[in-house]
Amino acid sequence: MNGTNFRMPARRWATVATATALAAGPVALAGTGSAHATVDQGRASAVVLRTGLDVSLLNKTVDVPLAVSLNEVQAPQSAEKTALTAQVDGVNGGQPFSVLSADVATAKATVSATKAEGYTNLAHARLHVPGLPLLSLIEIDAVTSKATCEAGKTPVVTSHLPGAVTVLGKRITVTASGPTDVQVPGVGSVRLDLSKTSTTSRTAAATALELKVSVNPLKLNVADVEGTLTLAQATCEAPEVASAPPADPAPDVKPQGAPAEAGLAETGGSSMTPYIAGGAVLLLALGGGAVLTARRRRG
Repeated sequence: MNGTNFRMPARRWATVATATALAAGPVALAGTGSAHATVDQGRASAVVLRTGLDVSLLNKTVDVPLAVSLNEVQAPQSAEKTALTAQVDGVNGGQPFSVLSADVATAKATVSATKAEGYTNLAHARLHVPGLPLLSLIEIDAVTSKATCEAGKTPVVTSHLPGAVTVLGKRITVTASGPTDVQVPGVGSVRLDLSKTSTTSRTAAATALELKVSVNPLKLNVADVEGTLTLAQATCEAPEVASAPPADPAPDVKPQGAPAEAGLAETGGSSMTPYIAGGAVLLLALGGGAVLTARRRRG
């Protein structure tokens, strides 16, 4: 009875130990799952107004480049600006000239470890150019642009200009189907492009309104204005995501002497053979110890 009670636990223990040894082999070889990490923080920008105008004064005897930006911000370092007017000097007889005034003019660029976003919002804005001090080039009730780039996802871009706009005193409705041309005899012409957007796998850009301007009031050549203006632009570039390399597998333990692969090919073995052999040796040793102990007790 004592021998029977002794052998059963020993067999069970040997079986568990062998199974543990066999199971440990595949676990040691299994690589960890690939992890994702951002290697580039991403970028974003926003601007309420940007001009690229060439102003010719006094029958083109004086040329003044008019390059103005209002509330232009860029990130990685998140930023926000809310100035409501943009003024320039040198084009109005020595007096400051107001290019843009608005009730709301916000530009915001934010960047985190996983997302970059540019945003602009402009409301009740009036844009002027030299030569037309009393007549607005364009008046806008509200316009917004937003570009969002999130790591590992498709960028999202929106640009919205609700309602109508007033161009050189004319109330018009701008459509996204194509450019809108506005001609005012004795004043000039303006071409408007609405809601220009573009996206790639990691970047996005939105421009609510782009104007191509040609103004020469009554052909007096007092102030001839040519160029482009951009309103409510937002861009972003998503943080770059890189896959971390898998952990190095545990090195194979090979006996010295003949190559292990040759022995495996001859016997039809596989990569599991060393673990099975090790488990068998362990089981044999435990069985032998159990038999020896039993004999001693019987003696």
